[in-house]
Amino acid sequence: MTAEETAPADALTAGTALDVVARALTHEPIDAHQVTAGAPTAGAERLGEIAGTEVGVWEHTPGVSTDVEADEVFIVLAGSGTVAFDDPALSPIELAPGILVRLAAGMRTTWTIRETVRKVYLTP
Repeated sequence: MTAEETAPADALTAGTALDVVARALTHEPIDAHQVTAGAPTAGAERLGEIAGTEVGVWEHTPGVSTDVEADEVFIVLAGSGTVAFDDPALSPIELAPGILVRLAAGMRTTWTIRETVRKVYLTP
């Protein structure tokens, strides 16, 4: 059986469309050791893969959390916030719909989310 035959009917497959803005995500609290303000939650769903690259949708509710990043490119669909780069020290990026960001594995970041941020991500 191929991956497409075993994937859910609404998974990312050739010739189909997904509404990633309206898609319901299951949220869980972010690990306490990563939270520096508020009580943010996050939800994610892997939608599929193309040429070895995972495609998914992710969101983070208001609050502040830290993370160690994987290689990733993402585009913000909704919400607002800031991603600050703790290591390496880089200028922060304001997150808003339409913003495209490239992260590298090992970057240490702080996510300050004012309005729930939803993004589509691509990662190897």
